[in-house]
Amino acid sequence: MHELAIAQSIVQLAEQNARENQAQEIEELELEIGSLAGVEIASLEFALQCAVKDTMLNNARIIRHDIRAEGRCGDCETRFFVDTLFSPCPRCGSYAVNILHGKELRIKSIIVK
Repeated sequence: MHELAIAQSIVQLAEQNARENQAQEIEELELEIGSLAGVEIASLEFALQCAVKDTMLNNARIIRHDIRAEGRCGDCETRFFVDTLFSPCPRCGSYAVNILHGKELRIKSIIVK
């Protein structure tokens, strides 16, 4: 379950940032997760519940923003939502698609006390 490793990394990064800002506690953590990030959301949520115990995030509100994947065809320049990494262009059928959004997995903001 690589989601546990991801959750632990999120906690470590958030705590490191909070300590650098002389905070005692993290009140809120905001995450952005793309639909093509390769993360099982339910597993990540469970892993985060476990990973925050006895940390600065123990009582933090965790907000998740799901980012729908979007691509642009390299041949006809059509922008469209994609369901997989290898979705063809709905206009011309080309597989020369550049993913613009949807592979994100990042901490967007941290509110500390």
